[in-house]
Amino acid sequence: MAAHGKIQALNHAIRQSLPGMAAVARDNPEAELLVRAISFADHANWHLATPTAIENLQWQDLQAHGLTAMGQALELLSESLKTPPMEIRALPPVLVLISDGQPTDDFESGLARLMTNPWAQKAVRLSIAIGHEADLDVLQQFIGSPLATTTEESMLLRPLQASNASSLAHYIEWAATTVVGATSQPISMLEGRNCWGNVGIVEIPPTIFAEDDVIAETVIW
Repeated sequence: MAAHGKIQALNHAIRQSLPGMAAVARDNPEAELLVRAISFADHANWHLATPTAIENLQWQDLQAHGLTAMGQALELLSESLKTPPMEIRALPPVLVLISDGQPTDDFESGLARLMTNPWAQKAVRLSIAIGHEADLDVLQQFIGSPLATTTEESMLLRPLQASNASSLAHYIEWAATTVVGATSQPISMLEGRNCWGNVGIVEIPPTIFAEDDVIAETVIW
């Protein structure tokens, strides 16, 4: 995220998406929407360590610096998906990986450790590329589904690509709230729909392009 404009766009997008997340949470009182966040630079750390109800979330800005310890972030995430602290009857978590580049540590080992966790296997795993320099192969591996052959399915399975702050906010809001609405539906309604495990994803947002509000690609060292 050490590129000019990207970290600012991410912080702005998260704040912009919060009202929409809160609205979905209110519309689905049977599902509690809790948020946690990991930042990864030279090291991975919990940026928001305590699972926080969306209506109580006050976002503190991320700062861009250092390398990209993505593999370490996945290991840290794996530790948090054990039972406990995860509840046995919890809804499938939504795991969203957001990146503007490529990992600088052992991503493969981190992903392998994460995927030994049953909750990670059940999770809805999504990824968002910021700008055009993100490693889409890595983001695809995190999703865990091969690229599909049909246009409709490939929209579902590939990483979302945000070229501007507005599309980034839209994707973050969609990713954070999709499982809340999906898991409130009976299993019988999932037949014929695109699914991750037992969660039906009904509406997949298309890639959004805009001429204004473009996230800059100039790297500042």
